Amino acid sequence: VQLQASGGGVVQAGGSLRLSCVSSGSMQRMAWYRQAPGRERELVANIYSNGNTNYADSVKGRATISIDNARKIDLQMDNLKLDDAAVYYCNGFKPGKGTYWGPGTQVTVSS
Repeated sequence: VQLQASGGGVVQAGGSLRLSCVSSGSMQRMAWYRQAPGRERELVANIYSNGNTNYADSVKGRATISIDNARKIDLQMDNLKLDDAAVYYCNGFKPGKGTYWGPGTQVTVSS
């Protein structure tokens, strides 16, 4: 299984960003994590194939995650803050198979 992410880049504070991730196989749960320099990787948001979602407190009200056909997720983030700058990683989980990670995509937030 491979995960392919897209959508990173440079965004001004207060702006918006959309990250996408496509899996080569169907997943029960997919997620976006992020890791800033000197910090541990943290969950941003996850979504199950049935549509249930979870969000980090830091992005609640600013982020929306969606899933399509258990293979593709999009993360829409609005009102970006400087603290949102990080490398974002797509993650997928399939019972009986394990957890998969995609390559990171850099998100830079400029002031």
